[in-house]
Amino acid sequence: MEKDIDRIPKNPDTDIVIRIDDFGGKKGLTIREFVKSERYTGFTKSGTRVPAEHFNTFKAAINSIDEKDLEETGEQATLTETETSSEQKEDSPPSNTAIKEEAM
Repeated sequence: MEKDIDRIPKNPDTDIVIRIDDFGGKKGLTIREFVKSERYTGFTKSGTRVPAEHFNTFKAAINSIDEKDLEETGEQATLTETETSSEQKEDSPPSNTAIKEEAM
């Protein structure tokens, strides 16, 4: 028995599919990526399965997440710091290793 619960777009070619299924005779919740491309359309290996007996623990963990922690302001700040670090590395002089390799 398979029952799709939801499909969340990840990008134009990939969805995250949440479904209840029966794998190996055991019910559980499966969360997997589903891709649509010229080469392949279907589920990928990326994902996870929560056995039915652990669903309440999983649900409690998800419900304990504070949505404020997922707001983009913190993520954008981290991304900006990472971009700044990358830009600084590009502007910095080559390392001693790079100079040694050039001399060889």
